[in-house]
Amino acid sequence: MLNYVMRRALLALLVALTVSFGTFALFYFATDPAQTIAGEDAPQEMVEAIRVQYGFDRPITVQYFDWLGGVLRGDFGQSYFWKQPVVDLIREHAKVTLVLAFSALAVTIVIALPLGISAALRPNSWIDRFALSTAVSAQAIPNFWLGLMLIILFAVTFPIFPVSGDASWRHYVLPALVLGASSVPAVMRLTRTGLLDVMGSDYIRTARAKGFTGYRLILRQALRNALLPIVSVLAVQLGHKLGGSIVTESVFSMNGLGRLAVESIFNSDIPTVQSLILLFVLTFVLLTLAADLINAWLDPRIRMG
Repeated sequence: MLNYVMRRALLALLVALTVSFGTFALFYFATDPAQTIAGEDAPQEMVEAIRVQYGFDRPITVQYFDWLGGVLRGDFGQSYFWKQPVVDLIREHAKVTLVLAFSALAVTIVIALPLGISAALRPNSWIDRFALSTAVSAQAIPNFWLGLMLIILFAVTFPIFPVSGDASWRHYVLPALVLGASSVPAVMRLTRTGLLDVMGSDYIRTARAKGFTGYRLILRQALRNALLPIVSVLAVQLGHKLGGSIVTESVFSMNGLGRLAVESIFNSDIPTVQSLILLFVLTFVLLTLAADLINAWLDPRIRMG
């Protein structure tokens, strides 16, 4: 088990470093940070002076490891566009993304688990077909299109919720629905498949003989074992939502990390973009690692190894 944990942790670290360096290299070759800082109309002499002052004339590997060393010390650099420390920008915008991500995860659980349980209780029935159709539809609909449709319906035609912003809980309802709907298919299918597998177990037949039926059988006996792999999948889905809320935040004009990333890309703010990508990658990698460890703990072959 310890060897498995060490291998997965090392792989997670290598993935984070590879993505981080790849992003750094892309920005290094795609933009001129000295020109960005100096401004479009700045004379060439000023641009060259800024390039030397900030160390942009050094090799890319030297610049990357210098930046990475600062990150390890808690220094994410200074934003070129907002003229303030990147860590302060992240701290200001992180709350919106965290609230949105956990709200979306709650939406996923509330929709996917009942659908999966109902489909497993009555396989091949109209409820099962309805649940599978809902999962396919949720997987096929793009987030930006669903967000626009919800805005038209519930913010313009019927002004129930605000169109944009993040000032109150009402601003999070529509974005959470949009972001949470994308995870419903995976969780619903896993719930249905897991329950159908568990329902054929010997202890379930024993529970039926003792008088457990329907939802009482599911909630008190079957769901307990079927829920364990679902928890690991939800951990991965949370990583997707924390790092994949860019489209949703942009559609609803929410000042979260996703929108900060978009604005930083448009303004060639390399330190902010680089730090955000590293944060997104680390979040997703750590949550995926947690899911792997949960699965390893549940698998006796890995646990004994």
